[in-house]
Amino acid sequence: MYAIVDIAGQQFKVEAGSVLYVNRLAAKKDEAVEFDKVLLLDNEGAVKVGAPYVEGAVVKATVLKDDVKGNKVIVFKKIRRKGFQKLNGHRQKLSLIKVDAIA
Repeated sequence: MYAIVDIAGQQFKVEAGSVLYVNRLAAKKDEAVEFDKVLLLDNEGAVKVGAPYVEGAVVKATVLKDDVKGNKVIVFKKIRRKGFQKLNGHRQKLSLIKVDAIA
């Protein structure tokens, strides 16, 4: 059984027991969270597609870590023949969640 869920503006394919890095959530460590924006639900071949969401479907998860830094993203700007170069970068803050159940 798997589901496609909209979590913080991104879509993820989740199964029970899967671990995901998602955009930072407001929940703290070891808190339970629920996601009700389920776009698709597959139960052993019986597929339900939402319009836009599947009614009554909920994905329950637990926050494992609430302040994880992602990989560094480099932002480099240059204007040719003008001598302008600028290097900047950042590391996005993420949350690590574990999917407990799909109901």
